Amino acid sequence: MADPVFSAESLRAYVQGLWTALGCRSEVAGLMAGSLVAAHVRGVDSHGLQLLPFYIAQAEDGRVDIQGTGRVASESGAVMVYDGENSLGQVVSAHCTDHAVRLAREHGLGCVVARESNHFGAAAWWAQRMSAHGMIGIVMCTASSVVAPWQGREPRWGTNPICCSVPGPDGGGWLLDMATTTVAMGKIYRANVLGKAEIPPGWAMDSEGVPTTSTQEALRGLLMPLGGYKGSGLALMVEMLCGVLSAGAISTELGGLRIKDRPFRVCQFFLALDVARFMPAGEFEERMAKLIGMVKGCPPAAGYGEVLVAGEPEWRTESVRLRDGVPVAAPLWESLVEIGNRLGVPAPEGIGTENN
Repeated sequence: MADPVFSAESLRAYVQGLWTALGCRSEVAGLMAGSLVAAHVRGVDSHGLQLLPFYIAQAEDGRVDIQGTGRVASESGAVMVYDGENSLGQVVSAHCTDHAVRLAREHGLGCVVARESNHFGAAAWWAQRMSAHGMIGIVMCTASSVVAPWQGREPRWGTNPICCSVPGPDGGGWLLDMATTTVAMGKIYRANVLGKAEIPPGWAMDSEGVPTTSTQEALRGLLMPLGGYKGSGLALMVEMLCGVLSAGAISTELGGLRIKDRPFRVCQFFLALDVARFMPAGEFEERMAKLIGMVKGCPPAAGYGEVLVAGEPEWRTESVRLRDGVPVAAPLWESLVEIGNRLGVPAPEGIGTENN
């Protein structure tokens, strides 16, 4: 089945219309649309429009406060604790990143930890929000328990991503956004949405902790920690910096987008480092360009045409999709059109199709 293709502008307008129809303020609707479509444009489809049906179900079920903004629980020097009060994760994160930038301007660095939040989409969106202000932005968050600790077979934490974005020319410095599992859970869900019976080896385990390539077994099972015990260590570090440090929910206390009997209670971590406190911004960018040039100057291994650095594949995809249009998986688009029909929001016309 061919996937419809849309302009990024039409997708943003449609998603904003859906959130407005749900009763969100215009600035919140725009924020939700901006973060989700940006991820999809970058090719991170698992954290783009694929999340929208789950977000909307969460809102319609009253499991998230779409009018909430959260509040500052405490502020001391360069450090803040923010209580999201079950508000939309994007709303909480917008406040936290802005506070982190403000604190970094005042103190050289700003660290904000959030509790009682919700899914905030792609971590890159928030790290880039800080790097756009000349900061090194570091973001982490907890997630629903779908990962067992190394040598275990019951889930104790989520994909617990770690992201770092550095400032650079035209917003393109260096951008690492990775789960502490081999892949994000969204990639398993995407495989299921596309009707793929198999996933690549190393992505997941079944419910007994045995590696599997079956999509359905993976959905019922566990994600594979990145690098075995090393991924487990990183995930536990994220739990500590986000959940323990914020005095929020930890480990199996979290809910989830697909868990309807309790609030999500995500915890998040936002660190902004003011580059200007270390050296002039231009000098930093020059040194980063030199470093990246040294990396990319490495002769490629057999089977590869070049050496890529973090962020590069997504920026290339973004360039193509902004020019040629953004494909949306046909089954996903059908569900989004159904939501629009129910909310009275007309779907945009596509500009073409793409074979999936």
